[in-house]
Amino acid sequence: MRPTISPVTTSDVFPSTTTVVIIGGGIVGLTAALTLAERKIPVVVLEKGQIAGEQSSRNLGWIRKTSRLAEDIPLAQASDRLWAEMNARVQSDVGYRKSGIMFTTRTDTQMAGYEHWFNGIKGLNLDSRLLSSREISNLVPHGNTQWAGGVYTPSDGCAEPTLASSAIAKAAISKGAIIIENCAVRTLTFSAGEVSGVVTEKGEIKCDRVLLAGGLWSRRFLGNLNVNLPTLPLICSVLRTTPMKGPTDISLGAPDFSFRKHRDGGFIITQRGALRAPLTLDHLLIGMRYLKQLRGQGGFLRLSVGQYGLKDFSLARRWRGQQTSPFEKMRIMDPETDHALNNEAIENLKTAWPIFSKLEIANAWAGVIDVTPDSNPVIGAIDQIPGLFIASGFSGHGFGTSPAAGQLAADLVSNQTPIVDPEPYRFNRF
Repeated sequence: MRPTISPVTTSDVFPSTTTVVIIGGGIVGLTAALTLAERKIPVVVLEKGQIAGEQSSRNLGWIRKTSRLAEDIPLAQASDRLWAEMNARVQSDVGYRKSGIMFTTRTDTQMAGYEHWFNGIKGLNLDSRLLSSREISNLVPHGNTQWAGGVYTPSDGCAEPTLASSAIAKAAISKGAIIIENCAVRTLTFSAGEVSGVVTEKGEIKCDRVLLAGGLWSRRFLGNLNVNLPTLPLICSVLRTTPMKGPTDISLGAPDFSFRKHRDGGFIITQRGALRAPLTLDHLLIGMRYLKQLRGQGGFLRLSVGQYGLKDFSLARRWRGQQTSPFEKMRIMDPETDHALNNEAIENLKTAWPIFSKLEIANAWAGVIDVTPDSNPVIGAIDQIPGLFIASGFSGHGFGTSPAAGQLAADLVSNQTPIVDPEPYRFNRF
């Protein structure tokens, strides 16, 4: 059963014009909307289903700099600052806590990888440090595993996905943003070769700029415009326990499980060593672009042929503005939970920390991650279509960096000085 999102009363008014239209009501699109509204720039967010109904409410809630690519760390650092201010900014509790994030390993080979990462970020002013097995035991006591070592960043943290997007949406609305649910954008309109509006299932809205923040749906939307965004889906299954005593408040990722403490006293758990990779037509079309990732991480993928691929195949890849779009036929992507992977995580966790032996599952769900070939998101202008910008392809990292990612998108859309260098995220790098 998917997580229950804090409710938001969205608009019944359908405007005919605005300055910026944002396609997608996930946390990045909502943060961009909040930033624009704070700057008094008229903005309308159009969500085909429910705001934060997909990965924005289904992720693990981690906010981390640890083990990120070096070029992605400035965005994570900027997000840290924005997360720390978020409660005051939105006048609501988003569940943010600076509780630290730790990664552990059982092998010298993987430890060498953490050492390589650590040496590569020494000039970036992080508080990360390498850990011995004894230091891990001191920080996370009562374990049974002799770890080869790990890496730990005390300033990393977490927030609650079911609270954060809703709080940001309410704040954006209070500052003038219009958010409309159950309103799919079918395509764009153009004037003199530039974007001049969007065609929705409820009619047309004229605008100056469009930001596409559609998550896993962005590739399909752009494909209908003859633009190729390389993203492939991965399915992550997650569970939440009932409140229980645990070994630490630190969020911890081991090779074959991860956990972090939920604000209600339970734990969010997943099988960190395995993601379900549903085979789709896109694997045939762009799969070769992912060979480098497969060489390094292929062992993490559990290939599957099933309902996800069949549903994906059944959805149109070409349509006109007057036709019903795929986004209306599937308002919310709600993949089946892989209980076998969740059970693997539980057994691995019990072996490492026996205190979890008595855990009780309160809920379980799955979400779809849109992954790019280099695992970095795409944030910026799409040069082939003047007036169209994108913030998608976050590869499972979007929640943690969403405050700065949304602001960066808003900066670029409104032609203001970007919060961080956008170069690593440019669309045309592919």
